[in-house]
Amino acid sequence: MSSALRVASAGVKKHGRGKAVRMNATGIEFHKSKGQHILKNPHIIDSIVQKSGIKSTDVVLEIGPGTGNLTAKLLEVAKKVIAYEVDPRMVLELQRRFQGTPQASQLQIVQGDVLKQDLPYFDVCVSNTPYQISSPLTFKLLSHRPLFRAAILMFQREFAMRLVAKPNESLYCRLTVNTQLLARVSHLLKVGKNNFKPPPKVESSVVRIEPRHPPVQVNFTEWDGLVRLCFSRKNKTLGAIFKQNACLDLLEKNYRKFLQLEASGAIAGPAAGGSEGEGMDILDQKRLGITDLADRSKFKDYVLGILKEGEFGDRRSSKLNQDDFLELLARFNAAGIHFR
Repeated sequence: MSSALRVASAGVKKHGRGKAVRMNATGIEFHKSKGQHILKNPHIIDSIVQKSGIKSTDVVLEIGPGTGNLTAKLLEVAKKVIAYEVDPRMVLELQRRFQGTPQASQLQIVQGDVLKQDLPYFDVCVSNTPYQISSPLTFKLLSHRPLFRAAILMFQREFAMRLVAKPNESLYCRLTVNTQLLARVSHLLKVGKNNFKPPPKVESSVVRIEPRHPPVQVNFTEWDGLVRLCFSRKNKTLGAIFKQNACLDLLEKNYRKFLQLEASGAIAGPAAGGSEGEGMDILDQKRLGITDLADRSKFKDYVLGILKEGEFGDRRSSKLNQDDFLELLARFNAAGIHFR
């Protein structure tokens, strides 16, 4: 979705199979296929800026500025705004709008796909996000270093509610767990589809994302591998998920690799990889050796034994919180089972 823009519809132009593309007063066409919906309510723009908590010393990253109504409001409160815009027509409109104004020196416009570029330093991000890049943009921001203070992002309502979901709620999912591992997420504002022109098919919401500082000390690739497996059937018990052949095949392959690396001295012991498992009596049963893996039933019992030790076998992913997943990952890693 393009940035918050307040423009009047100056007409409708027909394209292709009669599909209408609404135009703003300057004649710029806005394409639904590119997520270009115009936010026509100035009160929402003001609310977004207010809730962003921008300081006069802040550098603000804006994604999808469109013709610049939100940009103008951001420039009133920030030291500098760096605006990423993929549409060259919008870039020209931004340049025309701010050229020769006192705010021109505060604005840096970058033309291109934000997902394909390295991000600069920034304190706060504000984005009326194109819905098709919601997930990759969120994790690109959360992987950025140095850590920023907050991101205020407009998303499709359902996506936003997945980000803030709690265990045992219907929208609680892998996206929820991964995001909340890296950041605190709060819902700020509902935005109805009638606030846009042309209106999208869905409702929208604005959320605030604050990266955890310091970050949780966990290998994110390992974490995501575990969470992906757990949420493949989130309403099944973990015992049922981890005894499936496809899951056992993957874990056994990784376990063989772990034993080979341990034997070669490339890693040092069952808790290799950091703090996972330190200070915990993780596993009472003896670890399996390479020769034991000839019997699939032994490895299956080994995996299920790890779940039993932590009393996870009868639990469901949809009811586990962050600490539960961290403990589960620590138990598997300490037993030599990895997820990358």
